[in-house]
Amino acid sequence: MASLVVHLPGAAPVSVPLVKALTTMGSGADSDIRVDEVRGVVAIQFDGSGYMATALEGAPLLVNGKKRERAHLADGDALQLGRTRLVFQAAERVAAPAEVSALGGGPDAATLAVLRLSEFTLALAHEPGTEKALSRLLDAIIEVVRADKGFLIVVEDGAPRVEVARNFQRQDIQNAVERLSDSIVERVLQSRQPVIVSDALNDAQFNASASVVNLKLSSVMCVPLVRRGELYGAVYVGNDRIANLFTERELTLMTSFCATAALLLERALELDELRTQKRELESRLEEQAYGDIIGACDAMRDIFRKVDKVAGTNIDVLVTGESGTGKELIARELHRRSARKAGPFMAINCGAIPENLLESELFGHAKGAFTGAVAARAGKFQAANGGTLFLDEIGEMPHPLQVKLLRALQDRQVTRVGENRPEPVDIRIVSATNKDLDEEMKAGRFREDLFYRINVVHLHLPPLRERGDDAVMLAKYFLSRAIRELGSKVKGFGNQALVAIQRYRWPGNIRQLENRIKKAVVLADKPLITPDDLELRAEQLDPILPLAQARDEWQKRYINEVLERNGGNRTKTAKDLGVDPRTIFRHLERMEAERRGEALPPDPLDSEG
Repeated sequence: MASLVVHLPGAAPVSVPLVKALTTMGSGADSDIRVDEVRGVVAIQFDGSGYMATALEGAPLLVNGKKRERAHLADGDALQLGRTRLVFQAAERVAAPAEVSALGGGPDAATLAVLRLSEFTLALAHEPGTEKALSRLLDAIIEVVRADKGFLIVVEDGAPRVEVARNFQRQDIQNAVERLSDSIVERVLQSRQPVIVSDALNDAQFNASASVVNLKLSSVMCVPLVRRGELYGAVYVGNDRIANLFTERELTLMTSFCATAALLLERALELDELRTQKRELESRLEEQAYGDIIGACDAMRDIFRKVDKVAGTNIDVLVTGESGTGKELIARELHRRSARKAGPFMAINCGAIPENLLESELFGHAKGAFTGAVAARAGKFQAANGGTLFLDEIGEMPHPLQVKLLRALQDRQVTRVGENRPEPVDIRIVSATNKDLDEEMKAGRFREDLFYRINVVHLHLPPLRERGDDAVMLAKYFLSRAIRELGSKVKGFGNQALVAIQRYRWPGNIRQLENRIKKAVVLADKPLITPDDLELRAEQLDPILPLAQARDEWQKRYINEVLERNGGNRTKTAKDLGVDPRTIFRHLERMEAERRGEALPPDPLDSEG
């Protein structure tokens, strides 16, 4: 093995073995031999039979006292780089470890393999993903086994394809598929065993191969890459010169290197998949988000269309739906898209405040109006002047206050507790409830005249269990936000977790889903969240129904959805669905009987054929 004896001013000479096909010298941190205060780079290249020094980037190279840009090196030639003198020795000389490390010189091949694998690992950690990782991997292998060129081949749909092709100068190779032996690659992919052909033209197995003969191959090694028990591809390296034939030693190094690197690449590929999923999610969220609301199902898109039409008006809106379906988000979106968006948005939960305090919270009070009223105070109506007042859980409002609320909505005037002088207010009212106000009116708990005042436009939010793929999309959004807020190392959902999210009924709707995901992010022990992390056991999930029963359930939901779209108009619903109007009446009878737990009448759809 050739070497350079480096003479630094005032220091003992140090011998550096030239173990690489291309050795660089310069002041940069990535140079193989560091020469301070010298511009440019000098490269010493081994071409299989000899060594050539080349000045790059304007480096000041003197060979035997003469300025040269390129020179073949012979034993004893002296190179001058600034104040550093380097003497080329063609004869092999083993350097002591201290001498090798003094200038960052080359270690032996095995040590170099460990070093390059370590660098590869660090590079993946700092810049994860496979975009540059494959080129780094191939460059490292070419350097370790002192190859002229290398190819990384991937298998897609059973067919091999060259993914990366590089030479020892770390440059991409054009027309890569024409530079390697099909027969050798095919042998490795079929057997999943490494192959070394030390002297291809004289090898009994391959010297008759057209690709070997045409390419005039000298020496080739090819090692399979296996990922998760499946063949991922292969790494193929070659030397074109007989002077640098591969041996079993290089094959062992390359096989060990590739086995470890394959594990690292697997992790990088997993990260790539997660990043791709994240980009797809962000893209879908952009397309399917409506302000702060996320939804793509037909029912939610219908809600968005109605909000667009209603937001620019001053008419009052009633938002209904189960607890946790996002009623306040709809109210805020109505405000944000209205001409009142510069004004205040005030919200009050009518069911969370005691009856004796609710009137004061709504309308305000005068000083001394009651015990503890030490100062006059404005209510939510006054605070929302010029903006929007959101009356949440209006179905919980005490009956006596409903009369006063009705008068305030009709007159757009309020009177503080303890005063007689009304104050005008310019507000828009959005109300919300999870109760069935029809039933509340029948029971005498909610005033019919107030209902018609607040229910100028009705928006009904479907529960999460009826929103199809929205549950998974929302789950991924909440996971991304929780990871960011909590600084978690969780990477995503496992496939079983996504299936469980879709099959669970989510009685607490979106609020329950978000809280369950936050808890899972905090308590999860693995990078991917499982159904156990979400506390979704098999017995809690919706069962898989027989096809006939699933069809019946879908038909019931669809009829209810069309009825909702038509404002409860049964005749129009029957016409839209192409059925007899009596079918819709009998459907509603079945729904009522089901709600009361009574025996069900015959299914009207059965008679429709």
